[in-house]
Amino acid sequence: MIRINVGVIGCGNISAIYLSNLSKFPNVRVLACADIDIERAKARAVEFNVKKACSVEELLQDEEIQLVVNLTIPQAHAEVCLRALEAGKHVHVEKPLATDTASARQIESVATARNLRVGVAPDTFLGAGLQTTRKILDDGWIGRPVAATAFMMSHGHERWHPDPAFFYQKGGGPMYDMGPYYLTAFVHLLGPANRVTASTQTSFPERTILSEQKRGEKIQVEVPTHIAGIVDFECGAVATLVTSFDVWHAELPRIEIYGTEGTISVPDPNTFGGPVRVRRYDANEWIEMPLTHGFSENSRGLAVADMADAIMKDRPHRASLEQGLHVLEMMEGFHTASTQNRHVELAYKCQRAEPLPVGFSLDNFFSTSQIAILS
Repeated sequence: MIRINVGVIGCGNISAIYLSNLSKFPNVRVLACADIDIERAKARAVEFNVKKACSVEELLQDEEIQLVVNLTIPQAHAEVCLRALEAGKHVHVEKPLATDTASARQIESVATARNLRVGVAPDTFLGAGLQTTRKILDDGWIGRPVAATAFMMSHGHERWHPDPAFFYQKGGGPMYDMGPYYLTAFVHLLGPANRVTASTQTSFPERTILSEQKRGEKIQVEVPTHIAGIVDFECGAVATLVTSFDVWHAELPRIEIYGTEGTISVPDPNTFGGPVRVRRYDANEWIEMPLTHGFSENSRGLAVADMADAIMKDRPHRASLEQGLHVLEMMEGFHTASTQNRHVELAYKCQRAEPLPVGFSLDNFFSTSQIAILS
């Protein structure tokens, strides 16, 4: 079995699930992990049996490493991606791709010039829940999609995250933090968008950290923390997306898609599983649909394995740079639209990623039949 050698940069909270999952895919092998805090990198290396813990520079200079998984904070995403590309390595980066589209286009330019791949989280759209939803839509269960709603309502991360300040700095806020899950799901299910508009506000200019490590420290909020956006899709559907760090409690659905013949209740796009529920126009009740795909558990890192497979087979990978850039342009567009009191036309478009084969799971990821379908 040919394997792609991986190096992980950024050994914070999210790295644990990545390192755990990447060890399960037979087409990738994590050779090193790096962090600006070398002790944190060493701890992760011991915990997940990674061969080497090192500095970022040392990892980038390692000629064995072919693909870098960039798990740094959003403010560092673009810089680390560019450094990895300049070092001749493919990159998969946690969401968002960058904190602004200008930096994202620089990443695109370098990747294109060097014939390297860039993948962008989230990869939750590859999970059982959203892949099942995609099949239901493609099979015409609710007819033509005409509208959608999505809500991410919370009161922020300062109550639980050990170091939450970056969530309230440039590149943070509920849209840049959680919006990628919802917008990536929308693009996967409905296709690319044409334009966006929004209203935004910052309800609390200062936050107090309540998690133990930095309890009592104050955070000055630099970004909008309640964003109410509208998206016009090329397919004709109009979607409403509200993301908030200003709401204590809510009972709103995560995502619903409304069609000419019924409605789909879509699972939380920050998860990989269900439930997926459908109610057609003539039905008396909702029906929970059986999941048609595997990966219903937390499978972060699945897109890295898909990219490795795509590199070896010379096919497009699904969590693409184009998709990540389109999502970033929408998020930036929401903020611009509110500030400038207008709609923002989207310049950067992408194609819907190919759905995974029905029944796709870790057990048959590399079976002969699956390889034939994926190629």
